[in-house]
Amino acid sequence: MAEVRAEMVANVWKVVVSEGDTVDEGDTLVILESMKMEIPVVAEDPGVVSKLAVAEGDVVQEGDLIAVIDG
Repeated sequence: MAEVRAEMVANVWKVVVSEGDTVDEGDTLVILESMKMEIPVVAEDPGVVSKLAVAEGDVVQEGDLIAVIDG
C-alpha cells in the first residue's frame, strides 16, 4: 500500500483517476494548480487506487492525503 500525499498547498484542478482504477508507475492521478502552474501528481508504484481522498475544487495542504494505491 502506498499513500500519495500533496507536496504543496494547491487547488485540485482535475482528478484523472477513480477508485478501482489500475495505475502504472508514473501515471497521473490528479493535477494540482498553484500560482497558475499545473502540477501533475503521479503514482510512484503500480497498483489499484483503493481510496481517492480529493475531488476537483478541493484545496490541499502540504502532507494531505490524495490517494492510496494498493499494490
